[in-house]
Amino acid sequence: MTTPRVLHGRILTATGWVRGNIEFDQRVRRIRATHDDADGGDGPLILPGFIDLHVHGGAGVDLMQGGDVARTVARTHARHGTTALLGTTMTAHEDDIVQALHGLADAIAIRTPDMARVLGVHLEGPYISLERLGAQPPLAIEATMAQVRRLHAVAPIRVLTLAPEVGQHLALIPQLVALGIRVQLGHSAGSYEDGVAALQAGASGFTHLFNGMTGLDHYRPGIAAAALAHAEYAELIPDLQHVHPGAIRTALRAIPRLYCVTDATAATGMPDGEYALGSQRVHKCLGCVRLGTGSLAGSALTMDQALRNLVSLGLDLADASDRLSRYPADYLDLHDRGRLQAEAWADLVVLDPQLQVQRVFVEGDEIALA
Repeated sequence: MTTPRVLHGRILTATGWVRGNIEFDQRVRRIRATHDDADGGDGPLILPGFIDLHVHGGAGVDLMQGGDVARTVARTHARHGTTALLGTTMTAHEDDIVQALHGLADAIAIRTPDMARVLGVHLEGPYISLERLGAQPPLAIEATMAQVRRLHAVAPIRVLTLAPEVGQHLALIPQLVALGIRVQLGHSAGSYEDGVAALQAGASGFTHLFNGMTGLDHYRPGIAAAALAHAEYAELIPDLQHVHPGAIRTALRAIPRLYCVTDATAATGMPDGEYALGSQRVHKCLGCVRLGTGSLAGSALTMDQALRNLVSLGLDLADASDRLSRYPADYLDLHDRGRLQAEAWADLVVLDPQLQVQRVFVEGDEIALA
């Protein structure tokens, strides 16, 4: 039997902060409060590992390449505290999406000790609006259940982005939900009414809130307005480039379980230069990723930087942590991830007082940071 590891510090448990010890193997076995200051103080900060539900790439590779690149991406993000993620596709022809899903299926089936857990797929396109492509190529199509089932059979789709105003998408939402897929609204030119109707049909989230969707005009409110008025969950990119801090604060007040994603591309963890994003080329410069037209095209964000950005906006650390761990886990109905409590998976990130990553554990395996 494996001897449990023991870490001491300030631990963010499912019920609040505890100064003490956390014992774990693959799962958390015990959290014990202690007043032992023999280590010279409160020790490091121990948080639940981050869960990123929107990841396209990292370390110079893009998930649409297929093959074993998903493992490279999962290793890269694990070094920044991400312990679980969804591999995210781009709008493309079906054969190209299938190629990406085959690569993801292998990484989903078997996690090696040096990588984050790949929980499944976020299918971001091709079921989007040609009017709100963002950085997606102009290959959008109307969804059919036959095609979704074919793709779902290759690798499990956990989240699917669609534009609710396109074709018969509204009628498909209950069928998608019945497959166990979370439907998100995004890359949409729809109205507020389209958004509300989609939520009533069973949609449950919004893809990179504010980006790639109609906004908050007070005469003609759009999809973002439907999110602010009605959503329980929505994802947002907190790189402070995609969304103004004032809009982030607005969303925080309006959406109870707003959670954060990176929308990370191949440029994540890499120097300035040119990288792939699906079939397109993007350019990283000064931390920002753009198409040749100058439009934002995903990000180079990591989840540890997302945490620091949220804290810089005034969120307390526990609230910021919830938006990177607990809420995305809850969104996927995962009750043994995203929180530190007995019998949860031992997914931990250890931070110093400046919120820099010191150690990461995925299901009890320590990740080499160098």
